[in-house]
Amino acid sequence: MALVRLMRVGLVTFSLFAASITLRAQYTGTIILGRPEDTSIVANVMSPTAGTAYLEYGTQSNTYPNQTAVVTLAVNTPQEITLTQLTANTRYYYRLRFTSSGAKTSVPTSEYSFMTQRAPGSSFVFCSQGDSHPERNKSAFDSNLYIRTMSAAAADKPDFFVTLGDDFSVDTLSSYSQSTVWGRYTTQLPYLGILGTNTAIMLTNGNHEQAALYLYDNTPNNVAVWAQTGRNTYFSNPGPDHFYSGNPTLMNYIGPNQTPGLLRNYFAWTWGDALFVVIDFYWGSSVCVDSVLGGGAHTNTDVWLDTLGQTQFQWLEQTLKNSNAKFKFVFAHHEMGTGRGGIECAKNYEWGGNDPTLGYIFPQKRPGWSMPIHQMFINYGVTVFFSGHDHAFVRQQLDGVTYQELPYAADPNYGLYNADAYDSGVIFPASGYARVTVNPTNVKIDYVRTYLPADEGPGKVNGATVYSYTLLPRPNLASASAENNAAPKTQ
Repeated sequence: MALVRLMRVGLVTFSLFAASITLRAQYTGTIILGRPEDTSIVANVMSPTAGTAYLEYGTQSNTYPNQTAVVTLAVNTPQEITLTQLTANTRYYYRLRFTSSGAKTSVPTSEYSFMTQRAPGSSFVFCSQGDSHPERNKSAFDSNLYIRTMSAAAADKPDFFVTLGDDFSVDTLSSYSQSTVWGRYTTQLPYLGILGTNTAIMLTNGNHEQAALYLYDNTPNNVAVWAQTGRNTYFSNPGPDHFYSGNPTLMNYIGPNQTPGLLRNYFAWTWGDALFVVIDFYWGSSVCVDSVLGGGAHTNTDVWLDTLGQTQFQWLEQTLKNSNAKFKFVFAHHEMGTGRGGIECAKNYEWGGNDPTLGYIFPQKRPGWSMPIHQMFINYGVTVFFSGHDHAFVRQQLDGVTYQELPYAADPNYGLYNADAYDSGVIFPASGYARVTVNPTNVKIDYVRTYLPADEGPGKVNGATVYSYTLLPRPNLASASAENNAAPKTQ
């Protein structure tokens, strides 16, 4: 089959739209880093040809005194290789050595690198993207533009890259099976692989993924199971351990070979002077929160039914309250997982406590729960809430908390979407991503715009920063009185 379009990642050359893959080196697959910790990291590798592989690594470039155990790679079957006994706050250099079936010698890939957990007082960069929607090809997605976005982000050398959901949308599939749903995840591998060899990929659940409790029927063959197991198979999202906190609940059929397993849908970790928290409404709500599978009408009109669930809600509060990090970042696809707007939505329902018609009724709707989510952000010093869903870059602030909406990652129309949902703020159109630099004294957030070559011109330079702002630490008011905690500051 002829190659349609080529993309080079180190020594690897992918065909994005054809079955053929050619390589200068023998290893013709992907390497996606995940679960970075203080003393370990996971490389999720997948090869289109069978063989064996291992990683060799060290703390100096081109010097690899250590190696992992050898693993067997079946055709197109992801395999996690874990590097352990690492030193915190250290850059490691590594490469994969692959031996194809029947061959006697291994061939190395290019050299890549990663960081273990940064120490307090360190400066570092992470990046985040809004919705990528590769299934919207020719309408709101262009593969060449996505490559440019991922390449620009890779050039920033971020420690990790946080996606904000709607990157693996299954809504438009003509049929549903494990194969078709998992195909949404393999579609992303060449793109996220541009970053994933040197940067840990951290996934946030979106409404179009359909990884959601309302579809879960406690059987192995349903879209919710296929969607979540696809995420956990092709990408190594964190679960609770000594380094990460998160969802401890084992769900039937979510683990390997349909065993009970962790959803890995919400989690938190500390890196340098910052706390990072990813939350998820879709596995917390028993009703459909937003998009209905198959495109049917969304019949749930009571947004009070949309919820993190009590377990996740209490975990979020304790995570924010007990952290002494200077900076705190929370990531979700959107407030309540649905709606349009930023701080316009932050005042209502579980997020803000108000009902649009009945006023502040949080105590009645969430009896025994401490306070709305936005009040937690105020009390416990959240610096930025990052979200997607609205497909525009919008910076807002409410009660000292910054709400940062991120746009399409690869929209060739460079559209300004859903601007009418915002009553205030700094607004820019798509496409691009956020680059966040964490320093000991402040946080700098840049909006990096990306363009196709034919669309560049004066004021339209691919990879250029078009807007920046700086934030200082916010106080953690964990010692605030119960009365202050319960009283909403935003009505």
